[in-house]
Amino acid sequence: MKIEKANSKESLPIVGLVEWFRIGEHERVAQTLADLKELGVTELRTGVSWADYYTQEGKAWYNWLIPTLASEVNVLPCFLYTPPSIAERPRTSAPPKDKKAYADFLDVFITDMGEHFEWVELWNEPNNKVEYDFTLDYGWFKFAEMVGGAAYWCKQRGKKVLLGGMSPIDPNFLHTMYERGVMQYIDAVGIHGFPDVFDQMWDGWEENIKAVREVMAQHNGTAELWITEAGFSTWQHDEYKQLQEFKAALQADVTRVYWYGLQDLDASLPTVGGFHVDEREYHFGLKKSDGSSKLLYRLWAKHGIEKLESLDYIKRTIDENSEPYTLITGGAGFVGTNMAKRLLEQGKRVLVFDSLSRDGVEQNLKWLHDTYPDKLEVYVGDIRDLQTVRHVMKKAEAVFHFAAQVAVTTSLDFPINDFENNARGIINVLEAIRAQDNPPPLVFTSTNKVYGGLEDLKFISNGSRYYPAETNIKNHGISEARPLDFHSPYGCSKGAADQYVIDYARTYNLPLAVFRMSCIYGPHQYGNEDQGWVAHFAIKAIEDEPINIYGDGKQVRDILFVEDLVDAFLLAKENIHQTKAQAFNIGGGPENTVSLLELLKTIGKYRGNEIPLKFGDWRPGDQHYYVSDTRKFQEATGWYPKHNVQEGVAKLYQWLCENRGLEVPEILSTENQRTEPAKKVALA
Repeated sequence: MKIEKANSKESLPIVGLVEWFRIGEHERVAQTLADLKELGVTELRTGVSWADYYTQEGKAWYNWLIPTLASEVNVLPCFLYTPPSIAERPRTSAPPKDKKAYADFLDVFITDMGEHFEWVELWNEPNNKVEYDFTLDYGWFKFAEMVGGAAYWCKQRGKKVLLGGMSPIDPNFLHTMYERGVMQYIDAVGIHGFPDVFDQMWDGWEENIKAVREVMAQHNGTAELWITEAGFSTWQHDEYKQLQEFKAALQADVTRVYWYGLQDLDASLPTVGGFHVDEREYHFGLKKSDGSSKLLYRLWAKHGIEKLESLDYIKRTIDENSEPYTLITGGAGFVGTNMAKRLLEQGKRVLVFDSLSRDGVEQNLKWLHDTYPDKLEVYVGDIRDLQTVRHVMKKAEAVFHFAAQVAVTTSLDFPINDFENNARGIINVLEAIRAQDNPPPLVFTSTNKVYGGLEDLKFISNGSRYYPAETNIKNHGISEARPLDFHSPYGCSKGAADQYVIDYARTYNLPLAVFRMSCIYGPHQYGNEDQGWVAHFAIKAIEDEPINIYGDGKQVRDILFVEDLVDAFLLAKENIHQTKAQAFNIGGGPENTVSLLELLKTIGKYRGNEIPLKFGDWRPGDQHYYVSDTRKFQEATGWYPKHNVQEGVAKLYQWLCENRGLEVPEILSTENQRTEPAKKVALA
């Protein structure tokens, strides 16, 4: 069934996905079917290896695979790879010695499995030497004999026949197939395209398809034209480009489009061409090999394929002629959105740079786009791509660097990804700043995790919270004099970034400052139990779900309302001559501390009843107590928090209710009547 294009009478091609399976990958098959269901895809193109079929496990594998797939989707099997024992050369890409053997194999397969598929695809990329070694068959005479005979026999068996896709697209090959008499048995012609990956001299789908159709017209061909494989590798972290190329393929004048592929190739496995001979081969998936989704998958699953074109806020708006702006990396995140909001309200031009990899950030970006259309620039990109970072840095007047992997738990599972985002990411930013003739000031957000678990400190349990035994820490919190002690991969990556910023400021005389942040909360935060826990607790309460507590819940943090943090950012930047090459502990301070249990009691009051809790073991590196000593920054800039815990949490809870279209509890109206502060700090 075709899908109608938005605002058009035309329709999109039938859309399917491409996924090849190795023998024994039962779990991956199950996951693939689940993913296809989530995306609403009912067409799957997959490979059947002639060589594997005649191994000890091969026949049993395909006898399970094809019916399993066909029970949920329409299967397009592609038959290829000669058993080396019957090939002209002992490799799967060589032609078989007996060309009829290929048709015989298809006859056997159709007899066993034919009830599960309507179409048969003959070979794959016959002009790609890795897939079919045409150096053993100049002119494709052997190929034409092999495929022509198989096509004839498949038609006799009641199947529709697809000629395997050309890669690169080669109308001359198709002309040869007409001359060899193959095309009289062909119902559809396949082509492959990988713009700016393998097809580096890419003329676009329109030009390529036009050339193929001209050959078909010369021979009065009536076959359908399909894109049997199109894709874009994100090996350089460009998920936005993958989205754009997918949308471009959907506009092609073809009957079907099969997108390659669903999941990245596991790094421990070889490709057909060899083990890591070409890194591009490993990153064509809509999902990464660890199962996490890329931008195209998330948008497709959330909005549906027919609405992808209407997501006009997911874009890249800057070029060489753009006006100067404040660059906010991670600008669609919680802190970045609030930072952008403040600057845009002041009439400043802002570039939000974000990969949109976290839940909720797409919603934040749309809100910024709809609310501030005149001054907002957007660049969907990845901090790990140095050339992209250099590009967005050229017109930056100031930089607030928030792009990061932000969860300790995630860093434990994927430490390399954590390092690349946090440690390599900051190097890209610093090098891009250093390359400017007039380097812009930078404020970088580090973390209190650089101080480790504070295991040497003694804490006293008193009622619903812990207190430090040391009076000075109890009165003022943890100061910057505390020795660094990186815990967890996250602590290491952020700590390394923290030190790089300070050292670049000293070594290269750059205007850079570091914030070692405590717990920040406020509107536009979509927290989870690993990061953004204040919002996470409130969300769980609103949704009437139990909350997991790791430890006893008496852990104490100083929490800082995000508007007060934005004040601090602006002051750090305006006073960069005083703040450069320094790290500052930033949080609510001793006046704004709360334990987990105390916070839940407050949220329960807004909710109207007690929140159900589940308690689990302490997590490694979890601090019993962390409160920021903010005196150093206060002395440098005059900053202080203006929101106390009750006021800030009430504002957050109210925003979360309003964002969900829920009625705001009446009790919040009084909580939000906060007292004016005793003194004000002018912000430039």
